[in-house]
Amino acid sequence: MLLSGRFFFYCCNSFHHGCLLGGAIGDALGYTVEFFSYKTIIQKYGSNGITDFELSHGQALISDDTQMTLATAFGLLATKVRRCKDAKKKDYIEEIGRAYRIWYLGQIEELEGNHWLFGVPGMTDRRAPGNTCLNSLSRTQLGSLDAPINDSCGCGGVMRVAPIGLLFPEDASDFATILGAESAALTHSHELGYLPSAAQAYIVHNLANRPGLSVSEATRESIDAIARLFSPSPKRDAFFNLLDKAVDLARQAQSEDVDAINQLGEGWVGDEALAIALYASIRHENDFERAIVAAVNHSGDSDSTGAIAGNILGAKLGASSIPTKYIQNLECRELIDLVAEDLFIASTVSDFPMSRPDVATRYESL
Repeated sequence: MLLSGRFFFYCCNSFHHGCLLGGAIGDALGYTVEFFSYKTIIQKYGSNGITDFELSHGQALISDDTQMTLATAFGLLATKVRRCKDAKKKDYIEEIGRAYRIWYLGQIEELEGNHWLFGVPGMTDRRAPGNTCLNSLSRTQLGSLDAPINDSCGCGGVMRVAPIGLLFPEDASDFATILGAESAALTHSHELGYLPSAAQAYIVHNLANRPGLSVSEATRESIDAIARLFSPSPKRDAFFNLLDKAVDLARQAQSEDVDAINQLGEGWVGDEALAIALYASIRHENDFERAIVAAVNHSGDSDSTGAIAGNILGAKLGASSIPTKYIQNLECRELIDLVAEDLFIASTVSDFPMSRPDVATRYESL
């Protein structure tokens, strides 16, 4: 296995590592309580809710959210290796879709061949995958913005797109935003399934590329970008209103986190999941731990809201913001470090992959 005996010590200011690690940590913390009511969470873990990993055989388990996030990264890197600087959005979507299909085959135990990413323990274990993702990826033809395949607005698109925000330079914000929507539309055809993914890709991209940008500023700018790039509709406007509400609630210091989150929904659908994650990230913008604790302690899709919040604050604050206790025992931690390092190299080395064949060879055989 390519990972044998290898560990990447990420640099403390790496937004790539912060984003991917942060998302996996929020996912793992929330996965434990994903189907718990808030009342049950408080009864089991105390008045502060779940704040530390609950380990299984010594590990904090990731869910399908992190599995598919790493698949997104794999598809992006495979495109960079195969098409170098000439890749178009269609090229990225084809490779991302191929990576999702391989993940799907692992979920139904029909994966064959030497797909090293999905050979890592934990990457194909069935961890409550979304029905929309499974059903969509079982089809011969995946969806697109122009050719919908369902009417799903679930959060299975937005929870996996963060790597798109990490690969491209600052002047490619529009490209990343549209690619975020198109990658979600492979499986989720409703506007509220793919527009939150566009917003998440924009937010992560700009936080990672523009140090000092606040999460609330990135959120407001994402609304402007989507208004410019996508056609107007009542659903789009309702999405904008929900994001505005999340920002406003985060600024109301008198609100308890769980009370504010209850006003935003439960996170099972894309717009609500992003809104909850943004609320937690804005309310606790300089405190990674408090943000993900807020993002997962509610009666809803705790792993997805935790993952999205972790991606956002990890991209803003970098890996140094993450408490050591959350890095220890995290399942697939070495793999996450490896993929984050590869994304960093691909986004910063001008002649990648020619100058880094050691990296490129990992993504040639998708």
